[in-house]
Amino acid sequence: MWLLIFLVCVLIWAGGTYWYLFSKPSPFTVESVRPPGPLELDQRKRNKVLKQGFTKEKIPKNLDAIVIGSGIGGMTAAATMAKAGKRVLVLEQHDVAGGCCHTFTEKGFEFDVGLHYFGQLHENGLLKVAMDQITEGQLEFVELPQHFDSIVIGDREKRRDYAILSGKTEMEQNLKKIFPDDVKAVEEFCKIMKVTARKIHYLAILKLIPQWLALFLLKSGIADLCSSIFRLSGFNATEMNNRLTSNKDLHVIFSYFFYGVPPKDSSCMINALMLHHFKRGAYYPKGGASEIPFHITKVIQKYGGSVLVRAPVSRILVDKKGAAYGVTVKKGDEHVEIRAPVIISNCGIFNTFQKLLPPEIQVKPDVLSRLDMMRPGKASFLLFSGFDATQEELDIVPTSIWLFKSNDMDAMMDEFFGMSKDEAPENIPMMLITFPSAKDPTSQIRHPGKSCMTILTMVNYEWFEEWKDTRVRKRGDDYFNYKMRFANYLFEWACKHFPKLRDKLVFQEAATPLTTMHYLSCNRGAIYSADHNLDRFYAEAMARNRCDTPVKNLYLSGQDIFSCGIAGALHGGLLCASTVLNYPVYIDLLLVKKKLKWKKAKEAAKLAKQKQQ
Repeated sequence: MWLLIFLVCVLIWAGGTYWYLFSKPSPFTVESVRPPGPLELDQRKRNKVLKQGFTKEKIPKNLDAIVIGSGIGGMTAAATMAKAGKRVLVLEQHDVAGGCCHTFTEKGFEFDVGLHYFGQLHENGLLKVAMDQITEGQLEFVELPQHFDSIVIGDREKRRDYAILSGKTEMEQNLKKIFPDDVKAVEEFCKIMKVTARKIHYLAILKLIPQWLALFLLKSGIADLCSSIFRLSGFNATEMNNRLTSNKDLHVIFSYFFYGVPPKDSSCMINALMLHHFKRGAYYPKGGASEIPFHITKVIQKYGGSVLVRAPVSRILVDKKGAAYGVTVKKGDEHVEIRAPVIISNCGIFNTFQKLLPPEIQVKPDVLSRLDMMRPGKASFLLFSGFDATQEELDIVPTSIWLFKSNDMDAMMDEFFGMSKDEAPENIPMMLITFPSAKDPTSQIRHPGKSCMTILTMVNYEWFEEWKDTRVRKRGDDYFNYKMRFANYLFEWACKHFPKLRDKLVFQEAATPLTTMHYLSCNRGAIYSADHNLDRFYAEAMARNRCDTPVKNLYLSGQDIFSCGIAGALHGGLLCASTVLNYPVYIDLLLVKKKLKWKKAKEAAKLAKQKQQ
């Protein structure tokens, strides 16, 4: 068995060596990264990049690929392929590029939609290297305070506040200090975090090697001999938490990043990975979330591609042999046909397979089988609030606040999602509060004297389903009154923690599942896309859930490929580009990372030598 593992490693090494010696140049290089330029504050110039409207004349000639959706997964795949010499067209149905990374401005307030903070962006971290490559070094991040998250459990006299700190050693030391009777549990969970972070690439490799080989390694038990990550991925969070400790508050801390799935149905690996993601610091884009699509778009354009908005794809074109060869875009009453040898969908597996493929392809057994591996995710409810006051006047903080009514997340979530439509608005059990204006130091330059707050919680799509056929902003009084019941409850809860908010509120907008369906094309309003339940993260399921699809030339990118969030979607884009290019671009990223470390070590040695002289 070990001989087989050795042979697999040799094959991967030999393939990489052959590619470097005899194939095309690497898409990622140290030299492509430039010092960041000044922040572009001219909104008209930004709009020329982020709001390029679709017309036939703007379609590049001789396309190599079409990407459906401009979320971070699709943009990452497009930029990577562009840097590999491919001409890529990204089509976005909204009027601005970026997906969950786009921002919108109302009444002088700028709100981020889906990006609240980033991790793993420390110097020479893999995600930092990847982000630098797809923006060619033009994106800057601000490191947030070490106390990046607060967890609040309970209310009034039963309220408990816990600070979550970043830092290689500080995160663990702080948790031990908070929970002195559970030192061993904290140590064990941190070991799980470390194993997960160091071995997660094994699960990514399953998606890149031939599927028959991946399944053989798993079913034969060879994979389990290599790492415990293959068993850990299918271990539910509640069971793991109970093994570690009986302290329910600590259970919440081990699983507090809610994405619509209770711990009993989620993977402990994913929960551990999410917390570890911020171990080396939490970061926010300088200039706001829209800086991400702004700079990636420029890279795509640099290599002959384009990102066009107001370009709703109505159909993926499939020939008689079952191969995708293009898309149609609805432009007024016309359906414009665009052809390319590769089609990448970043709009989610359900939208792709159930809405965009021709009806006769949708019912094919292999397509249905792939769909059966997933189930729709929980919907989100977002509340955007604007205040005529500064951060100091409101006493708001860059720290994100996670609020929970109870420390029994399984029971709390089961009860809430089992409620009727009328019961739900006044019984929300958890929410996230974040202040984008407090995170970004340029906010007061761009929007002086103003502050903004975003609140996120999870809801059932069914509670809003009766209005699904109504038009946006014209859904009627019943809809408005119902969504404002949620909004008012969330805002009052926030005011208990930040009492100065109430008197300075001048703008508020609630986004229901129907809102995110309209603007972001989220299936059933799920901003985290397909459900992140335990079944999805069994090693065999991860090996089968790949970027290539039963439809030849059609590929998937984004959150449905690996995991949720901006980082998860970005890796989905890298995996997709690797699949399309038939080469693991992670090899390039690791080589760039290694070169940067050597460069830093060389500079440090030179500096030390100068000091000695």
